[in-house]
Amino acid sequence: MQRSTKIVATLGPASSEKAVLRAMVAAGVDVVRMNFSHGLAEDHLARADLVREVSRELGRTVGIMVDLQGPKIRIGKFDGGRITLADGAAFVLDAECGMGDSGRVGLDYRELPNDVRAGDELLLDDGRITLKVQRVEGASIHTLVTHGGELSNNKGINRRGGGLTAPALTAKDMDDIRVAARMKADFLAVSFPKSGSDMYMARELMRAAGGKALLVAKIERTEAVKALEEILEASDAIMVARGDLAVEVGDAAVPALQKRMIRLARERNKLTITATQMMESMISSSVPTRAEVSDVANAVLDGTDAVMLSAETAAGKYPVHTVEAMARVCLEAEKSADLELDREFLNRVFTRVDQSIAMGALFTAFHLKVKCIAALTQSGSTALWMSRVNCGVPIYALTPEIGTRYRLTLFRDVYPLMIQYFGSDREQLLLEAERQLKQHGAVQDGDLIVLTIGEPIGKSGGTNTLKIVRVGEHGD
Repeated sequence: MQRSTKIVATLGPASSEKAVLRAMVAAGVDVVRMNFSHGLAEDHLARADLVREVSRELGRTVGIMVDLQGPKIRIGKFDGGRITLADGAAFVLDAECGMGDSGRVGLDYRELPNDVRAGDELLLDDGRITLKVQRVEGASIHTLVTHGGELSNNKGINRRGGGLTAPALTAKDMDDIRVAARMKADFLAVSFPKSGSDMYMARELMRAAGGKALLVAKIERTEAVKALEEILEASDAIMVARGDLAVEVGDAAVPALQKRMIRLARERNKLTITATQMMESMISSSVPTRAEVSDVANAVLDGTDAVMLSAETAAGKYPVHTVEAMARVCLEAEKSADLELDREFLNRVFTRVDQSIAMGALFTAFHLKVKCIAALTQSGSTALWMSRVNCGVPIYALTPEIGTRYRLTLFRDVYPLMIQYFGSDREQLLLEAERQLKQHGAVQDGDLIVLTIGEPIGKSGGTNTLKIVRVGEHGD
């Protein structure tokens, strides 16, 4: 049984050596994430080259995702690196402060005093420290510590309920988008978008730089939840970024939001990535906790396209073990997924020929119990539509477009294959498709498959034909 759910793994100090990266890809990584909050552009470009090299050597298609840093809504630094805040203590966030001490600290985001007022609750370090705003005086925010603890340099700041005005795309992000285009990134993740316009701007900047990456909106602000449908419309995918999101909306609200986001995205033919602390304990442990296993399995059963590893593979002790564990959990969860295909069609309206062909292929494959679906595609759209409905049959997307093949790595249930035929003879193209499927062990002579193709051959967006084919037999 092949794994349907894709695995995204973050690269970092623990996973930048070729031998480790090679083992991670062999263990099941489908997409690597480059976190542009850390490192230099040249380092990321070198890592991208290494990913492509390992991908070719192992014969596996591995996508590359660039994750933009976004606005730095953070405190400054302390003399000594850290302090301890006691409950009930007074503490000042000061936009004009240099080096901080036990009574005050500076701000990287100097507009914060304009965004808050008395009574607001500020959460630092992913909610570990809670401050109640008493008053704002010029560049200084005077607060009362309601939940203290140790606080170190450059920790993030959230406002309970959202409402911070920092733009989603900073000058650094705009430069990094150009770097992403240079490395031919397959996916671009935008941090802290608040509206569809943030995503449209990112897309325009990416296209202007010559990039063709699919756009991933990281849902981590209260405003993003409120504007979810608008953001979905402007994006190709969303990431359920549960860290900052939990701080802003409350941790108890996140599980239901996760299910709603995945459902809405699938209904709108968008991709989803579920992220943050999925196997956090494996940063220092060679086995996951039972709660982490349940968390990953639950995301799979929700229908997420991909599950993501962050510090577990970027800085953890067991990056390869973590990927192996996640792959096992995904496979086991997929065995118990419900297959109720007919219900999926009840309220759907198909207005395009190619989308109707995709849905017809799913219906036919499900009821005939064929070996696989083979979608010959230029842009990947047919494979995307098929992947939105679970029919229990693997979908092989055969494409002559290199960029399309790598972007398909995030699609649930879809396995991208390169097809080398560029002519216009349909029978020759079908023979090449069968050869590729047999070469990759997907089918053998005598197997029944459902095949979709567009005619005239080679025209993007033109899928208009569905064929039921027995491998090894040709002709209409």
